[in-house]
Amino acid sequence: MAQHFLLSAAARTLSLKAIYKAGEDAAYQTFCQLRWPETNGEAVCPRCDCAATYPIATRRKFKCKACAYQFSVTSGTIFASRKMSFMDLLAAICITVNAAKGLSMVQLSRTLDCQYKTALVLAHKLREAMALEVQTGEVLTGHVEVDGAYFGGTIRPENRKEDRIDRRLARHQNGRRRVVVAFRERKGRTLPFVTMAEDEGVALAVENVCERAILSADEASHWDALELAWPVERINHSEAYSDHGKNTNQVESFFSRLRRMVEGQHHHVSPQYLHQYANQAAWLEDNRRRDNGTLAYRLAGDAMDSPVSRAWKGYWQRAA
Repeated sequence: MAQHFLLSAAARTLSLKAIYKAGEDAAYQTFCQLRWPETNGEAVCPRCDCAATYPIATRRKFKCKACAYQFSVTSGTIFASRKMSFMDLLAAICITVNAAKGLSMVQLSRTLDCQYKTALVLAHKLREAMALEVQTGEVLTGHVEVDGAYFGGTIRPENRKEDRIDRRLARHQNGRRRVVVAFRERKGRTLPFVTMAEDEGVALAVENVCERAILSADEASHWDALELAWPVERINHSEAYSDHGKNTNQVESFFSRLRRMVEGQHHHVSPQYLHQYANQAAWLEDNRRRDNGTLAYRLAGDAMDSPVSRAWKGYWQRAA
């Protein structure tokens, strides 16, 4: 029996040991190469795009000869105003891609020896970078599976049976329940959205699925509307999860990863940020067959291409 790729040495091309053994200078050069690949790591001014720059010897900064702007390798990126060393940033990225079902922020803060809030903000910035590859705006083609899954909003039942309420009724909900509607190409991309109700997925399909695609869905009545625009294969999950090739197993695989991430690692996810966790799970699911070194440098490159985060820049300094 052939060995699974993820169990082989070929899947392990980067380790924390290698990052820290190489040192801070090597990590810094890695970020320079990822920021300016077209000039082989030579600095380019982010303000005027001038390649005539020179390093400032006393610190890791550059100055543009054209506009006199001083900048660093992380200026204007998602890591702008960073205080972490480049080794720790690269290590955090390596840890993130190694955690196939997510990682708790307490564990990340202990591994990096930083504050919990530092780990939290850093992880959310990396999720923003992952979203660049997930939410591309390109429509899905081929055979696309669609389904929805509910997250959050659980109401704890009373201890005494006579005090319990019907938690299924709308008047007893706490308003924090959300639905992740996901579209997944077979052997392709995963595209998740966070909505209030699963039937909102019909309108999302119109915007994000090619009109020549084939859809697969379960027997929920709101998916009937999809048959007006696409050929749709339906599967009754009360009878089987696969029937002569009709299934939604690929999108269910995504939900399995996301649910284990939310319930097994983070335990609680705010509805405000559920979309970031969904994008992270989609990125990990779509890239599950790649070695961890490729994933780490790919994520680092996405982070260097990401603009300054509006949601997380100075998050802990804002007013309550």
